[in-house]
Amino acid sequence: MHFKADCLHFLGHIPCKPHKIHGYHCQDCPAYSKIEKRILIIKLGAIGDVIRTTPLITRYKSLYPNAKFTWITLSPDILPSAEIHEILRLNTGTVLYVQNTQWDIAINLDKEKEASGLLAMVSATEKFGFILKDGATQPVNDLAVHKFMTGLFDDISKANTKNYCTEIFELCGMEYHGEPYLLDNHNAAGYTWNLDTTKTTIGLNTGCGDRWTTRLWSIDKWAELAKQLLAQGYQVVLLGGKQEHERNLEIQQKSGATYLGHFPLGQFINLINQCQLVVTQVTMGMHLTLGLQKKIVLINNIFNPYEFDLFGKGKIIQPPKPCKCYYRGSCVDGVTCMETLDSVDVFTAVEEVMAL
Repeated sequence: MHFKADCLHFLGHIPCKPHKIHGYHCQDCPAYSKIEKRILIIKLGAIGDVIRTTPLITRYKSLYPNAKFTWITLSPDILPSAEIHEILRLNTGTVLYVQNTQWDIAINLDKEKEASGLLAMVSATEKFGFILKDGATQPVNDLAVHKFMTGLFDDISKANTKNYCTEIFELCGMEYHGEPYLLDNHNAAGYTWNLDTTKTTIGLNTGCGDRWTTRLWSIDKWAELAKQLLAQGYQVVLLGGKQEHERNLEIQQKSGATYLGHFPLGQFINLINQCQLVVTQVTMGMHLTLGLQKKIVLINNIFNPYEFDLFGKGKIIQPPKPCKCYYRGSCVDGVTCMETLDSVDVFTAVEEVMAL
């Protein structure tokens, strides 16, 4: 009896799909696909950052159609299992597996010590990104220096004119060609929504998380924007998680916008998929909107606007008062610049993007 451990379908501990479906055995199996490259991606961090790293999969698949992809993350549910062969949560079992496997390419895009330490442990022909050395995270080679330095010094970060995808592609020795994010829209789950499908639906993602609250736009501003959009004939849906529930209830009461509640991640993604355009700040909702290839109006104040690629489907709008709080969680002036951003300006941006 023969087995072929170098096949993309081979699992080792359980039968492969070609055997379960067709009864094939490894010897003379018509579904045999020899692994061309074993590629390991370490991207643990926030869900949004995981989503916007997925364009690497598209590029590597074009270069190596029979590559086997293994991705280690803290957010496995967000990654498309149809595109990635192994999606693993970081734990002891995962570390034992990757440490005892020979990789062709290993990439770490996180600067946290557990991620950079993991890249240091694995054996790979080529390594890209960040590695643990002398007790600290450092660039593994010169390709990673640019991305590394923008995270160390604010002045270098502010001067950067490269978007995130351009940076991570260059870090891997490639040129970014606008490859899209990979994200399941969860239509197959069969979710139903009490929405008027005859109207253009605008989603308002009203929160910003609790790390950088200097981004927060007031409830009254969101309510004003919702009323303006409703008056123009749009259907307005308020988006957010549990943290935004009370905020969205108040905006609904003040504006008449639709609020359907907060949902598990897959269902939330599908709700965003019902929208033609989403107004959002730099949050997970922004990355989900881009991953679903929706139109977007991005409200930004504390981040470098060059960081974001809207794929030609959106516009970035910023407060007229220059923001002094670069990557800060509290306003240095005491009164956030976001209060100088008028809802009329955001409404105008929505109209402009809808006309694209």
